[in-house]
This record gives sequence, C-alpha cells and structure tokens, in this order.
Amino acid sequence: MNGGTVSVLLGVTQAFALTMSVAFIVYVVVIVVPFLRLRPRGTGDPATFEWHFFVPCRDEEPVIGGTVCYLRHHFPDAHVWVIDDDSEDRTAEVVAAARLREGTTDPYVHLVRRRRPNARTGKGDALNQAYRELTAWSGRHAPKDRVIVAVVDADGRPAPNCLEVCAAEHLFGDERIGAVQLDVWMSNRDTEPAEGSRWSRWFGLKLAQLQDLEFRTAIGAIQTSRGFTGTISMGGNGQFTRLSALHTIADGTASPWRGSLLEDFELGVHLLTAGWRTAFTRDSHVAQEGLYSLRRFLTQRTRWGQGTMQCSRYVRRIWDSPHLSTLGAAEMMYYLAQPWLQLLGSLLYPIPFLVLLFSGVGDPGQVWGWLREGGWILFVIYGCFGLAPFVVWGPIYYRKCLKRKGFLRGIGMGLAYALYIYTFYITSWRALFRLLRGRNGWSKTRRNTEHAPGAVALDH
Repeated sequence: MNGGTVSVLLGVTQAFALTMSVAFIVYVVVIVVPFLRLRPRGTGDPATFEWHFFVPCRDEEPVIGGTVCYLRHHFPDAHVWVIDDDSEDRTAEVVAAARLREGTTDPYVHLVRRRRPNARTGKGDALNQAYRELTAWSGRHAPKDRVIVAVVDADGRPAPNCLEVCAAEHLFGDERIGAVQLDVWMSNRDTEPAEGSRWSRWFGLKLAQLQDLEFRTAIGAIQTSRGFTGTISMGGNGQFTRLSALHTIADGTASPWRGSLLEDFELGVHLLTAGWRTAFTRDSHVAQEGLYSLRRFLTQRTRWGQGTMQCSRYVRRIWDSPHLSTLGAAEMMYYLAQPWLQLLGSLLYPIPFLVLLFSGVGDPGQVWGWLREGGWILFVIYGCFGLAPFVVWGPIYYRKCLKRKGFLRGIGMGLAYALYIYTFYITSWRALFRLLRGRNGWSKTRRNTEHAPGAVALDH
C-alpha cells in the first residue's frame, strides 16, 4: 500500500469518524445546557392519589424484608405488592412474615405468587401478574386515573419525598401525564465492597461510582432534554404510571408490559404512541445498588442492548404515530439506533490505526514522514473529539451531584467514564450474537452479596 493510498484511506475514515464525533459533541452541548439550568419545582398532595408499589422478586430473600419495611415506614398509606416469581429461596416466607404487624395481617402488603411453567419468564410478565391482581382487587369502579403504580427493585429505596413530588401539578396533577420517572442514584457509591483484594475492592467501588455518574448526569441530562421532544422514557426502577394509562395500552390483553428485555422503554413507547405524556423529575430519586463486578455489569448491559435491538420493531409505530412530533420520533429512533451505531463505530474507528500499523510494517519511512508533516494532528483531534463528550460529565458530577470541589478529580472521573462507555462496544456485539442465536431469555444479574448460582435478581 503506497503513501498516497494510505493518506486517502486515513483521510476518509478519519473524516467519517470526526463527523460522528462532532455531531455527538453538538448533541452533548445541547443536552448539558438545560440540565445545568434545571431548578427544583413545586410538590403536591399525595393524598389525592392512591399509590401502589410493585416489587418484582426472584430469589430476593436477603433484601426484600428490609424493602417492605422501608416502604411501609415511609409510605404508610401506600400498598406494597411483592411479586414472588417462583423463588427458590425464602423470599415468599420473608414477605409473609413482614405482612404480620403486631399479630395481625397488614392489609397494605400483598403477596403475588407465580408458579412454573408460567413463572420465571421475565420482569414484564411478573409485573403483568401484579397488574391483573391489582385490577381485580380494586374493582371495576375504582377511580383509575387517581391510582398510581410504582415499580421498585427488590432493594430499591425511593426517596421519602417521592410521592409529594410525583403529585405536583406539572406531574400527575396534569391529567395528560401517564407516567413519571424518578432520577436514579446508586446507594453504594461511597461503600467499598466488603470482600476481595485491595485492587478488586477499589475497582468495584469505582465501577459503582461510574454507574452513579452515568445515571445522575448523562442519563439525567438526556431525560431532561427529552422534555422538549416529548419522548421521556421509563426506567426499570422508580417508574410511576397511572393505572388508567396501563389500562389504555393493555388493550384487552391484561398485559401492559410486553416481552422485550427492555420492558421499561417498551412501556414508554406504548404510552407515548397511545397519546399519553411522560415526565422525568430530578426533585426526587430512587436509590439502587450499583454493581461491583465487571462481569455482572457486562451481563446487565448486554441485556439492555439486546432489549434496545428488540425494540427496533417499533420504528414504524413511532414514525406513524400522530401523537409524536417529527422531532420526537427522530429522537426515539436515534435512541433505538444506538447499539447499531456502536457496532458500526467499533468497525470504523480502529481503521486509521490499523492502516497506519500495517503501512508502518511495509514502509515505515513513508509513514514517519506523513506523521512528521502533520498527520499526527489528525490523531490528536481524533482522540480529543472522541473523549470530550464523556469527560465533560466528570466535573459536572463532582460539582452538581456530589457538591464537591476538585476540577482535576472531576476530569479523572470523566476519563474513567470514557473507558466505561467504551465497554458498550463489547456489550453491543454480545447483544447482537444473542439476538442472532435466538437467545432471548432473561439473562440475570446477581446482586453483589449473592454467590450461589441460583441466586439471581430480577432487576433492571
């Protein structure tokens, strides 16, 4: 390969990569500004609504008792529906014990039992079972527009003010709002793992902190910007939905949650295309456990990536919906394209380096000459544009979320976040291979404290 060919190939691939990087930088700037300008808004009276927490569980014996107690303590007027997805441990027994208060059965705690072969088929199916039992329990004439269903992980901790925040006039006080998503925090962001070597404990803590950074800055900013496009999506934890909205999208099937591995985003698609509005708030949050294990993290993100790929079947539905603006439909399709763009990027981004490497082996003098004549600048720009959209979140996280000073530490956190994001290239390929092989089952993510192969979490 001669020098001219090398220059042309490098120029073309770098131009394409830089174009994608510049477009992404513009996108990040657009979402950063409204995120930084966001201010708290008012609250409402939760007594004007009826609240029901859905807690899907599969082998959650270590955590579910504490979660039931937490929810009953902080939200005494809310009902707690624990869905035992045919657990192989004592999850059901723990919940049954938690229902007993001073010798009497707590009428606000409900245990939904599922049994195989109709159990252990996914989080969406478990939530649908609770939805059907709630519908039967509430009766035909209940004011379904005033009934709110909240989905919480088995170790989830909604902030004590979440009901007041969700009841605000701009949230469920607006009858057009069908669902509200809380901000998500990692409860163990400052807690080092109890086991392992010094290195593994340090790595586990940093991984949990990077998950906290991701949700509280980048994802929070994306959700804030979606307020302008009308396409705010739901999360698997801290998801509040009006019962009347669930009835609308159940469409006679009694199953508002569908079969995708990304059942939360899928729920949002159906709500938005049915004419409901969705909302996001940072005025309250739900805390969940961040993963310490890289292997479990990759398993979780592979499932998310595969779920996003599965939701590509809704592209036509989104584009044709009269309830979505052109900008809103484009934003949702951009989200659905993310794993596919990551696959494309993983093929294109290495090309300049590979071309330079092979050319250097064949004619090192010519390559060094090209670098001395200014070719190295392209690689510097290439690297800066590739890192900047991720590094920016480090200082923002330190300043806005942790309320700490330390710009250089923020930059270091941002650089670590860039490496963290690059793991998504791996999970996108894993998701594609699972999809091609027809492996659409629920790939579980065990909690940090679980060691037995059968102990897995129905989390998101």
